[in-house]
Amino acid sequence: MRCTVIGGAGFVGRRLAEALRRAGHEVWVPARGDRALFTRELGHVYYCAGLTADYAARPFDTVTAHVTLLADVLRAGRYSHLVYLSSTRLYDSSNLPVGDEGAALTLQPANPRALYDLSKGLGENLCLTVAAGRAAVARLSCVFDWEPESPGFLSEWLIRAATERAFRLDSDGGFVRDYIHLDDVVHALTAISTRKAEGIFNVASGENVSNAALAEAFNRQGWDISLTRASPEQRAAICSTTALRALDVAPRGVLEVVSTYLEGIKTWN
Repeated sequence: MRCTVIGGAGFVGRRLAEALRRAGHEVWVPARGDRALFTRELGHVYYCAGLTADYAARPFDTVTAHVTLLADVLRAGRYSHLVYLSSTRLYDSSNLPVGDEGAALTLQPANPRALYDLSKGLGENLCLTVAAGRAAVARLSCVFDWEPESPGFLSEWLIRAATERAFRLDSDGGFVRDYIHLDDVVHALTAISTRKAEGIFNVASGENVSNAALAEAFNRQGWDISLTRASPEQRAAICSTTALRALDVAPRGVLEVVSTYLEGIKTWN
């Protein structure tokens, strides 16, 4: 299968490109600004380009990555199927009990944070309205891994755990997130693409886990993790995974993955 991974140098794109190559697919990772993106046949496109942590400091780059470049790829039309990576963060401002892909979103243009949400929402809209059934949206929850330089709060815990048995984290025990391991994300994205699925898919575990519960998982395995603040567990939308599971994709729970990883560290050491 011919595959193109746009943003293939990033956290998700790099692991995805590696997995596709191992599976025997022809994989092209275009360099930034490569105009061949609009003239050659792209096959199955994974649109992983985007900004997360630094979107506020780079607003114009954010819009270019989330919308402008995507629009150019869709306009050129030289793809068989495209998967656009979005985020379950779009549910954060909606106060919904369940993050359902079909639910209406609440976005506030005057909120500085809305730059991220609105640009991702516009990218989703383009895929769902102008791609003539050849695109799907993957809303990723909090992706984690333990390889060096993996971004994100939980990734930092896991990387530190390989060399430190005790540390204190400046965080609140009541803060919750839906976490999904990077390998499960890759599996979900390839399933969406190979089946040429349409619509929106939450690529998530479907379970919100608090920082306190994560710290307890570490402590049960022999680590000494403490948090600076403790508050009641916050309420946040639970991501529906019904659509994803209909593709026979069932991501593992974060506590299971973390416990297995920590068991491995104890064995290695």
